[in-house]
Amino acid sequence: MQEKKIPLAVIVGPTASGKTKLAVDLAKAFHGEVISADSMQIYRYMTIGTAKPTPEEMDGVPHHLIDFLEPDQPFSVAQYVELARQTIEEVDSRGHLPIVAGGTGLYIDSLIYHIDFTHIENDPALRSRLQEEANTLGGEAMLERLRQVDPILAPKLHANNLGRIIRALEVYYLTGKPMSWHQQQSRLRPSPYETKILGLTYRDRQKLYDRIDLRVEKMVENGLLEEAKVLFASKFSNTATQAIGYKELTGYFSGEKSLEECVTQIQQQSRRYAKRQLTWFRRNPEIHWLEVDACKNYEELLDLAKSYMKF
Repeated sequence: MQEKKIPLAVIVGPTASGKTKLAVDLAKAFHGEVISADSMQIYRYMTIGTAKPTPEEMDGVPHHLIDFLEPDQPFSVAQYVELARQTIEEVDSRGHLPIVAGGTGLYIDSLIYHIDFTHIENDPALRSRLQEEANTLGGEAMLERLRQVDPILAPKLHANNLGRIIRALEVYYLTGKPMSWHQQQSRLRPSPYETKILGLTYRDRQKLYDRIDLRVEKMVENGLLEEAKVLFASKFSNTATQAIGYKELTGYFSGEKSLEECVTQIQQQSRRYAKRQLTWFRRNPEIHWLEVDACKNYEELLDLAKSYMKF
């Protein structure tokens, strides 16, 4: 007899598309709890630059997998999947609806499609060697190397995602098979979830970009500079300098660039990131897309989301 699947709501989309607010309002409507799927919001002290939801934005709705890890601690996709699965089971056991919301596509796909990383071994010496090569050759060269051995996974990764590129190369060198093959094998096992995925997008891409630009300006007003300054002066600087919203400010603190130039760069990199997120999620035919700017108002958007999310 097949086990009853856990109902799971998932909200995806690019940065600044409105996922946080929609997740909170759906949680209120369906007695839900929100589980974050953001690879940077997991870190403490990186609050403004990663756009963590404020207590006011959470509005009393429990949020999980946010702000729980020291920025110098390594954290893998496999660890995220394990923690998210445990949290989903706990939320379900309370009779509440688990709502996964975020923009880190690899986290979300690995979770909902039951991709199992536990059987793939680690080799610290090999990883260290690959890291040294990456430091010398750069991300683009390592990504090109990955294209040669895993042409399916490589186009999904950006040259800045060195951690994932190195892991994918490590898996290939250890097993003789590309990471995409291991992921496909894992997908053959049925998911434990009855999943409904809602995607937020904009018919007019410029409206999304305007929202991103405005969000960055508000981050600066809310203290992004002070937050970045503390991080750069701490032992957590390596992680901060990998995250959009922080790394672009290094030029300002070194005196090489004006604040205006750095803010413009953050906006530009955030828009590019949004484009990559949309490209990733558009590959998934199971996502039910809502065009935010096609709705007359937010209430209409929320009603459409509610009608789709009924289990």
